[in-house]
Amino acid sequence: MDYDVKDLSLAESGRLRIEWAGKSMPVLNKLRERFNKDKPLKNLRISACLHVTSETANLMATLKSGGANLRLAASNPLSTQDEVAAALVKYEKIPVFAIKGEDNETYYRHLEQALAHQPQLTMDDGADLVTTIHEKDRDLIKNILGGTEETTTGVIRLRSMARAGVLAYPIIAVNDAMTKHLFDNRYGTGQSSIDGILRATNILLAGLTVVICGYGWCGRGVASRAKGAGARVTICEVDHLRALEALMDGYQVKTLREAVVEGDVFITATGNKNVIRLEHFKRMKSGALIANAGHFNVEIDLTALDKIALKRRKIRQYVEEYQLSDGRCLYVLAEGRLINLAAAEGHPAMVMDMSFANQALSVLYLRKNSSKLEKKVYSVPENLDKEIARLKLDSMGIKIDRLTPEQQKYLLEWKEGT
Repeated sequence: MDYDVKDLSLAESGRLRIEWAGKSMPVLNKLRERFNKDKPLKNLRISACLHVTSETANLMATLKSGGANLRLAASNPLSTQDEVAAALVKYEKIPVFAIKGEDNETYYRHLEQALAHQPQLTMDDGADLVTTIHEKDRDLIKNILGGTEETTTGVIRLRSMARAGVLAYPIIAVNDAMTKHLFDNRYGTGQSSIDGILRATNILLAGLTVVICGYGWCGRGVASRAKGAGARVTICEVDHLRALEALMDGYQVKTLREAVVEGDVFITATGNKNVIRLEHFKRMKSGALIANAGHFNVEIDLTALDKIALKRRKIRQYVEEYQLSDGRCLYVLAEGRLINLAAAEGHPAMVMDMSFANQALSVLYLRKNSSKLEKKVYSVPENLDKEIARLKLDSMGIKIDRLTPEQQKYLLEWKEGT
């Protein structure tokens, strides 16, 4: 079997990690039972470019139980859990192409290897697989029914492709699902990003000023967790509505130019590039920590920082010190890559349970309905979204009320008023 992982001897520890994560993924486990019985994905060739984590491994096992033929590559050079990659190869017999810390050349070679079986469906975290197909491997398009995309960043790229008229097959934006972005982005990114920063630095957040760039669902999650740890939180935004929400949620709202002189920790969560750049580095106080919670490593302009640095050194495993000519030192975490997966373990399995249930059901939806879909980006069908929420609550032993027939009738009519 074709694969490229760090070390197959790590497989047993990876198997245990996968098992542990699976205990917190009851919705996905229910789908796996259903898939194993019905084989709805039989012989469907899927190429996936996802973070290779213990949670992702449970998704891969679910898809394989449904009969899918899988190949998996990493969606970020620093997010791979090497023992999980080894376990997927050894125990699940899934070709995996992912090594933590791989260089760019290896990363893109791995994407090509993931596409080598001429997929009928693609799964993406960041849309690198889709763009690789469109730019380098267009001959694959004739076989592809559709694809899924799980990140805010990837959805932005794909919607741009659709607007430009170049998207060659339909994509389901898993990130748009309520049971994804309201929980994965907010609670998952919030907790795991703070976890990554603390693991990388061992700082105490209480009393520090944390500046968060972006107040989308990821930024909200990070802000709430930083506030809960005792930090003073400042939000920087370019959207008036989100800035107003942040203000009324109890945070300071400032321009980044204003906030940069007082921040102790900076976290980007925007999906855009060069958010923190030269003009900001020049005004930061010595000792400032700079981290990124967005998918790609473009939110911090490290090229500009490197140009003004007299010296660089790695002071901790995920902390690089930039010494400037005026004596200040700035600290970049995890090479500016997504901090939660580079320096920690990523989102907890409990929240990824819903995200990956969306992935699994979206794959099944595409197999059944691709011929009816246009070459554009679609949201997850509402009935699937609600079913996942129902299953999650059910797994937690929580029951909710139902509308009475009278209430249902009232909501459907317009005549009854004051």
